[in-house]
Amino acid sequence: MTTVLGKATCAANMNREVRYLHYIKAICLDLDDTLWDLAPVIRRAEQAVYTWLAEHYPQVTRIYSARDMRSLRQNITAEFPGQCHDLSLLRKQTYARMAAKAGCSQQMVQQAFDVFQTVRNDVSPFEDVVPALQRMNENYSLLALTNGNADLRQIGLADYFDYIFTARELGASKPDPVVFDHVCRHSRLDPSAILHVGDNPRNDIEAARQSGMTTAWVNRKSLPWPELLAEPDYMVTDLEGLADLLSR
Repeated sequence: MTTVLGKATCAANMNREVRYLHYIKAICLDLDDTLWDLAPVIRRAEQAVYTWLAEHYPQVTRIYSARDMRSLRQNITAEFPGQCHDLSLLRKQTYARMAAKAGCSQQMVQQAFDVFQTVRNDVSPFEDVVPALQRMNENYSLLALTNGNADLRQIGLADYFDYIFTARELGASKPDPVVFDHVCRHSRLDPSAILHVGDNPRNDIEAARQSGMTTAWVNRKSLPWPELLAEPDYMVTDLEGLADLLSR
């Protein structure tokens, strides 16, 4: 039975389920769309790159529109199926293709990527995130596990985490079980002692469940749970609800 919690705690199921949380030693958190809203950040970052290119490499923007740049990024992903875990590489390949087409120096590639990363890491965490991290950090080891290329140091949240696992460093991305197995081995914990928390039913919750982890789905948009998937152990509408549950 799944426990559902938000800022207002639903106590009906909690007493039956909360006892299992005594086994939790570490909390593994997804980043994008769990700690902040990703889509507007990526839009701003891509627009910043295009504006920068128009100023410093106008020959590129004479060939590519902003929409063309996004389409090329998608095509590059299809061309490198074995590198889907490395979003930084795919982004750089996009800029490299644009530079070559426009006859620009490959020096442009790193410069454009730096512009993208600066804005990509200018995120505003959901208002519940920092208070919840502060509370959970007092009693649990906090881990980050992300398919993205966010830099928690630049964002200002790195100090809450004992370790940060990225798909690029692991050579694989969620939902690959290799990723979750690595987290367990590195933590030296039984999978059931790790609570994996994320927003994606398949990449986060189902994959973590299959690896033996305890799971908590952060459902900020009140979406229905996919019928074909086994339910998570816990559902929360925000991290404050998760912190409330853990505190009991």
